[in-house]
This record gives sequence, C-alpha cells and structure tokens, in this order.
Amino acid sequence: MSRFVLITPSSDFEQKMRLAVASGLQGHVKSLPASVLSGDSDAVFDQLTLERPEVLVFGPGVAIEDALRLAIIVDVKFPEISVVLVHDAHPEIALQAMRAGVRDILSPLADVPSIRAQLERACQAFATRQRTDAQLAHEKQSGLVIGVFSPKGGVGKTTIATNLAVGLGKIAPLSVVIVDLDLQFGDVATSLYLNPEYSVLDAVSGAATQDTMVLKAFLTAHPSGIYALCGPRNPADADRISSEQVTRLIQQLALEFRYVVVDTGPGLTEPSLAALEQCTDAVWVTGMDVPSVRGLRTGLDVLSKLNLLPETRHVVLNFADTRTGLSVQDIEATLAAPVDVSIPRSRAITLATNRGVPLLQDKVRDPATKSLTDLVQRFDHEWRAKSQRKTHRRVVVR
Repeated sequence: MSRFVLITPSSDFEQKMRLAVASGLQGHVKSLPASVLSGDSDAVFDQLTLERPEVLVFGPGVAIEDALRLAIIVDVKFPEISVVLVHDAHPEIALQAMRAGVRDILSPLADVPSIRAQLERACQAFATRQRTDAQLAHEKQSGLVIGVFSPKGGVGKTTIATNLAVGLGKIAPLSVVIVDLDLQFGDVATSLYLNPEYSVLDAVSGAATQDTMVLKAFLTAHPSGIYALCGPRNPADADRISSEQVTRLIQQLALEFRYVVVDTGPGLTEPSLAALEQCTDAVWVTGMDVPSVRGLRTGLDVLSKLNLLPETRHVVLNFADTRTGLSVQDIEATLAAPVDVSIPRSRAITLATNRGVPLLQDKVRDPATKSLTDLVQRFDHEWRAKSQRKTHRRVVVR
C-alpha cells in the first residue's frame, strides 16, 4: 500500500517528490510510467485498487488530455483520492482541471519544500473525505443553504452573495455553489466575470433533475474554487422555471455541496419564496436609507406571518455611512432586529464589481474586506460550534 502514486516520465521530478516524502511525510511513493495512460484505463484502476493511495500525482511530461480524462474517472471511482496535476497554472487549464476533479495544481518548477507542502494539503483533504458513512450522512443533513434576500433592488445584494460564496470557497474549496435566482436580470455571471454555457433553466430540466452527475455538468467553475449556476440569458425563460423546480434544484445541490449560496431577485417572488423554504440561513440586506429599511421591515413582517423565516438570520447593513442622517441604532429600531454586519461604503467594492473580481477574491486591503470576512465567518462550522449561541446576535463593524 502506497500513500502516493506518481505518473510521470520525468526522473528529476520523481526524485524531488521522493525527497519531499522522505523529509517528514509518512509512507512511500509508487511510480508508474506515463505509458499507462495511453493503454487500458483498467490497468491504472487495478493499481489504484491495489495501492489505495491518498494522493495521485500526474507529473510533468504527461499529456494533459490523458491526465484530465483519467482524473474524471478517478473522481467517480475513487472520490476520496486527492488528485494533483503538475502543470503551469494557466486559467484555462485550471478550470478544466477543476471540472475534472483535480484538487490542486503544482508548478513543474516547484522545489522540494513546496512539493512537500502541497502533498501535506492533499493528504489533509484525503483525511477530511475519509469519514464514516454516518458522518457523511450527518454532514449532508446539516449542510448550509444560505439565501441572500432584499425586498428592494439596488442594495448590493449580488455583490454580497458573490463575495460570500468566494469567501466560503476558502473554507471549503470545491464545495461551494452559488445559484442565481434572479431569473430575469441576474448578475452573478457578470459579477464573477463568467461566460456560462448553461443556466438554471438547463439544471431544472430533463435528466438533471434525476441525476446529480448531469446536474453538475451544468455548473460553471470559477477560478476561486467555487461553482456557479447562473441565470438564464433570456429574461423570458424565467417563466419556464417553476417554484417546484427551484425547490428540487436546491435540495439536490444541498446534498452535494457543503454550502449553497442563493442570490435571489428583489422582492418576494415565487422562486425566492421557494428558495426561502429550503434555507437554513437567510442573509437580509438593506441599504442605509429609509425606503430600504422600511421595505425590509415590511418584508420580514409578511414572512413572519407566513411562517417562512429561517431559524437563523443575518442582517447586513450595506453602504454604511454616518453622513446619511441615520445611525445603526435607528435602523435596528425600525427593523426590531439587530444589525449583524455593517459594510461601509467603499470605492474598492465598486471597482471590484466593475472588474468582475469579488473583493474577497483579490484580498484587497479595505475596511469593507474585514466586514465581508466577518460575514463569511458566521458560516464557518468551527466558529458556529465555538460560539454556542444563535447567530442572529449582533456583530457590528464600523
């Protein structure tokens, strides 16, 4: 039994990898020639079944097409194995690798310490996935569905949703999906600088409703390590998506991803209400102006009467500015609820939005970055466990 399996024609890289393993990692390296990729795939699977490695590394000199083809099948047959690709990290290759189930990309020029660090991370990912069936079932039941809502438009809801998803992607790489449920005029694709081939309409139609593997094929990978299911290109397609289909879609995604972030359209539309019924958490967004605050209060009152409010809420005050004539206390008094996170008005957010690169993706030094990070932290399972309290308590950042 080998902890690491390496496929490469490069003896130099093999030597570096063996040195990296010998420098503190337990286990040993089983090396396979690159020629195994051009033959029958069953031979590779027989080796993997025999060795039961934690990490499979496609080293330099391996044809990228062969590596990704095999990675897709390994991801299905041996989902616990961490697959590492040694290749120059071009954005296009990174997206293809992510879709194929590759966990990390390592530079061919990496030195021994860098290889060792990458292998350690891959082993940690393997250990995380090696849980008992009972633990996995529990995780699926307790996975978070986070809806981002606002009765009124123009309060930065999509900006908050995309930053939240990108931030959660750092906590749970490849286990976050953001769904654009503003089915007529959704901006998730624009905010993430994506040009998706498929949309929500594809994901709620045909075989995707019964087969999770088909559903995953309609997701668009993002360089930050998250997935996106974007809104339809044609606003008229919104009428072809029912609330029942939205319910089924979210239930499917919740079984496959640790976090499902749902960016809803403004108002209380049928798709938004269907999503709200599936949410474990609701992020309520308001601007620092009287119409936004009153609109949110009215919306919360209506949903409370309909018994549609998730147990855990997070009130986010966006565009916070003391020069507006309102204070946080004024807003809390109107809402009859505490403001959990206050995001200051920020030029950096505007620039990031116009670039299609969320603020948390670029790690921009700005007060808004800290506020968004505080919001993300509220959904970290470790943080929630330590807090030992309902997460609707107040965490105001001024």
